[in-house]
Amino acid sequence: MVDDSVLGRLRFGREDAERDVTDGLLLRGGFLPTAASRAAMSGLKMLIIGRKGSGKSAICMHLMANGAHPGGKALITPDDAAGDEIRRFELQGLPGDSAKSLIWRYVFAVHAARHLVTHAKDGHGKRPDSVKALSRFLKQNDELPGDRLGDRLAQGARGLQTALSLEAFGFKAGVELAQAPSEGARAARQLEVVERGVAQAFTDLGCADAAHAPLLLLVDQLEQVWSAEPDSNSMVIGLLLAAKHAAGFYGTAVRCLLFVRSDIYDSLSFGEGDKFHGDELRIAWTDQALRGLALARARASAGPGLTEEQLWHQLFPREVAGEETVTYLFRRCLPRPRDAIQFLNLCQETAWLIHGRDRILEADVLQASRQFSAWKLKDLTLEYLIAHPFLDRLFPLFQNTGYVVSRAALGGRFDAAAQTLHRLFPAYAEALTLSGIIDTLYTVGFLGVRRGNDVVFAGGGELPVQPHETEFHVHPCFREALGATSAIDLRPYEPVVAGDRIAAGNTIPVAQGTTVVGRDYRLLRELARSCDSVLAQIGREVGLAREARDEISQRVRRVLDDANDALAHSGAGAFLDSEGHLFTAAHYFTDLAAQLRASGLDGIADARDRTGTGGVANRIEDEARRLRRMAGGSFGGSGNSAGF
Repeated sequence: MVDDSVLGRLRFGREDAERDVTDGLLLRGGFLPTAASRAAMSGLKMLIIGRKGSGKSAICMHLMANGAHPGGKALITPDDAAGDEIRRFELQGLPGDSAKSLIWRYVFAVHAARHLVTHAKDGHGKRPDSVKALSRFLKQNDELPGDRLGDRLAQGARGLQTALSLEAFGFKAGVELAQAPSEGARAARQLEVVERGVAQAFTDLGCADAAHAPLLLLVDQLEQVWSAEPDSNSMVIGLLLAAKHAAGFYGTAVRCLLFVRSDIYDSLSFGEGDKFHGDELRIAWTDQALRGLALARARASAGPGLTEEQLWHQLFPREVAGEETVTYLFRRCLPRPRDAIQFLNLCQETAWLIHGRDRILEADVLQASRQFSAWKLKDLTLEYLIAHPFLDRLFPLFQNTGYVVSRAALGGRFDAAAQTLHRLFPAYAEALTLSGIIDTLYTVGFLGVRRGNDVVFAGGGELPVQPHETEFHVHPCFREALGATSAIDLRPYEPVVAGDRIAAGNTIPVAQGTTVVGRDYRLLRELARSCDSVLAQIGREVGLAREARDEISQRVRRVLDDANDALAHSGAGAFLDSEGHLFTAAHYFTDLAAQLRASGLDGIADARDRTGTGGVANRIEDEARRLRRMAGGSFGGSGNSAGF
């Protein structure tokens, strides 16, 4: 057993890697090595791609920490001023992507030069002429260590567009650049001089040898300066081209690592994009990996002896809403560390801070779940505000309804809203079609698509939504915020007629010691048989989603339970109003079939059904008609071959 003070110490870390380094758990055992981190540290991959909150910056911060990388390292995080300089940078004679690659190459060269000037003294105790030349170059071009990146970029941009001071390398810019055919050619020539000087210094110090740890140049937080405009895309494309150039030009002396958000990277389109596939690694998290991360962080805060059993079965409740707690928690997170950290911290805070408990109860998890769902729906809007500014206007299509939706039903809802959406977002009219919004909602992780017996959400290299796919599920993360907590929006069974008569005591007394198998008893048995028939049909409809089958079955079992209760009353010496039961059940079945047809899901099941058994709605309607005939007939009449 864990002691009462453990919950107070339990933390899962900060939500952002920048703070998690300084006052969180990232460097205290809370970093979980993954394929992405191993690829980044080993140099196998140059381009780490992932969604917001997927752990890109955590890898970056871990590499920047002491001891994580044995060589030199420099972190480049553009601010607004730097981003503005790069976006506006142009050179006559060069396309935008190529021009912006030159300014990034200049940034890399300057960072390498600074490193070499310091490293020559601290690491080698000598300053070859090539290093002295770099030192003079930095001073002559005002590349001082304390300047902000934006200021240095402004200085470098002016130098590339006019003339850098290259006398430190014995280069007379005014003479040797006079014959350059264009501004772009002149800038490229100047940059080559600087890069050759940097490469020579690496060689002279022995830092270009394969045995020497490379200088690591890490670029992160590009989303802070990116927009969906062409200049922003050129800025990122230029960065990719510059990193590829640096890998070839400096060899093993320099290694670039770029951390790019997936929506930014996926929006790029350029001729050399196919050359980067081998450098890419997309971060993907499984539930199992997130559980491992949660346990590692729990141990880092509460103590290394904490076991999985203690965490998930003692500090947390064993079950929540009928599910194993760990399954409940991670099903409701998008597959990324930030979501898991937020949700788990919220559960701890709800129990310990708000309610003053030493254990997390089921009620605490349920309360945290509601708050977390609201957070995530808002966060999704903000995450894609630039790429999909209309996203939050699509959420009402899923509010207060079932979380399983067919293409046909969604099409009907979208048609009612399309005119308003096109008026509000005219620039996105081509994307605001039924197939367009399905693709968007699937890409951002809001909707999953049913494939076979599984529901697949984007994020693990899955295929995009195919035209023939017709059943979609809202991610569990967003359901509570939308009020979409049931698979299908079905009205619950309320036995109004039967219930009222039970409450009023309208029962028919039966003489003690007699056995009566009359009309009322048989009608109730037939109602139970109808329910069993519908339940059997539901079980055969494998084309319906499991959640939908469960939802419909739950409603039908409520009718069956009510019929069985009535039969139990009859066994106690009184018969209830069986006709009232049948009419109420028949009316509910008719309504249920209509709701099922309106959802479009029964049509999906029929299309997939290869046994010829028919749809659930058809069976429910058949039973509703049969029950009405029985209730309307008379004992001994022709309503039923059994004697009704």
